[in-house]
Amino acid sequence: MANNAKANQPKPNLIDGWEVVIGIEIHTQLATNSKIFSGSSTEFGQDPNTQASLVDLAMPGVLPVLNKEVVNLAIRFGLGIDAYIDQASVFARKNYFYPDSPKGYQISQMDNPIVGKGHIDIQLEDGTVKRIGITRAHLEEDAGKSIHDAIDGMSGIDLNRAGTPLLEIVSEPDMRSVDQAVAYVKAIHTLVRWLGISDGNMAEGSFRADCNVSLRRPNEPFGTRCELKNINSFRFIEQAINVEIERQMEILEYGGTIDQETRLFDPNKMETRSMRSKEEANDYRYFPDPDLLPVVIADAQIEAIKSEMPELPVARRERFVSEFSVTEYDAHVLTLTREMADFYEAVVASSGGAKQGKVAANWVMGEFSGALNKAGLELSESPVSAEQLGGMIARIVDNTISGKIAKQVFGYMWDEGKTADVIIAEKGLKQETNTGAIEAIIKEVLAANEKMVEEYKSGKDKAFNGLVGQVMKASKGKANPAQVNELMKKLIG
Repeated sequence: MANNAKANQPKPNLIDGWEVVIGIEIHTQLATNSKIFSGSSTEFGQDPNTQASLVDLAMPGVLPVLNKEVVNLAIRFGLGIDAYIDQASVFARKNYFYPDSPKGYQISQMDNPIVGKGHIDIQLEDGTVKRIGITRAHLEEDAGKSIHDAIDGMSGIDLNRAGTPLLEIVSEPDMRSVDQAVAYVKAIHTLVRWLGISDGNMAEGSFRADCNVSLRRPNEPFGTRCELKNINSFRFIEQAINVEIERQMEILEYGGTIDQETRLFDPNKMETRSMRSKEEANDYRYFPDPDLLPVVIADAQIEAIKSEMPELPVARRERFVSEFSVTEYDAHVLTLTREMADFYEAVVASSGGAKQGKVAANWVMGEFSGALNKAGLELSESPVSAEQLGGMIARIVDNTISGKIAKQVFGYMWDEGKTADVIIAEKGLKQETNTGAIEAIIKEVLAANEKMVEEYKSGKDKAFNGLVGQVMKASKGKANPAQVNELMKKLIG
């Protein structure tokens, strides 16, 4: 994919003569058992304020201690986007009032973020590929959460999230359409889950996006941007950006000016509303945190993490296309999650190897994924294993069963948890390939359908398909379709 990024760029998108410019900041919660500067648990869904230690509460005399695994996961992400890793990064205090942050400041990174410039390639629906620059990815702590609907007439504060480790991923303003923005967020979401650095659970707040949107005339300087804050679903990202584009366009078309501000998206009213004026970096009065030493990363630490990196999604897609002869679309779908990619490869291995890659892809994306969706199951909960599915495909390949019978076999496998070989034997579903037996059935069908035979001889191909259908019905679907076609034409003459 990386090789195609420059050669296959999408064309500029204009809306009524305006070009949309989008940059996105993604906050992803890192998959650690404890917080970034304390030993408090990060487990989701616990009773309010049961996971906030003295450090999280910023009590006098306590000192933060950096969680080493947080640094390792940040490095892992940096390697995943081919970024510069700063081996001497610094934590700073970002000063501002936050109602659910006890400190009165946030520990974050300003200068020397741990992950510097990198990139990720996104694939759009029309197959074009665009490279999105990533400016930086820095570590910081999350705030708590304000609860407005638990106590009548009052707001409550839950500090369980305070100090939860976050990686803030800041893109360049390289996106020029809503589709590109959504594709970028999905690509980052896939990557952080693929690398195992975050569960990416948007409903639980583990992955959320701030979208910076502005408009300009083509080739003019960037316009004034507005930030759409804390959006936690792909659908809401699409809706929020579209609503904001319409709002800004209406203002600019009537000669108005855009105020730089942070706005909230209301999906019920389908509108964005002002939250606060957008601060600049100097408004936060950043200064190095006096309680934390600079983070020094040794070459050996980076090399150790690099040696444990999985094959990345783009590389795996390219390999699936070249080794398994699947389409680029197939490869994209099969690598949406690392779990699905691993499952597919195991199916291929169990079905007879790379030459069965396309058949395996069709089954994994079709019948198998459909059964998962219908049952509301995750891949890990599937009653049919990759080895079992591959074993069934092997029986299609060696003509033990037809594709039509395979759907029956799969249904029994799903319900009973047995292998294809056991199901075929128990249910008597083995395909009939004995030429003599098939010929006998064909002769009976031809004798009983003389009119259809004459229609076929007069040039009506549909009559032939009807005769084949009669043979398959008489054989209860067990006759080999290819043999039926060949013998039918021979016997009709």
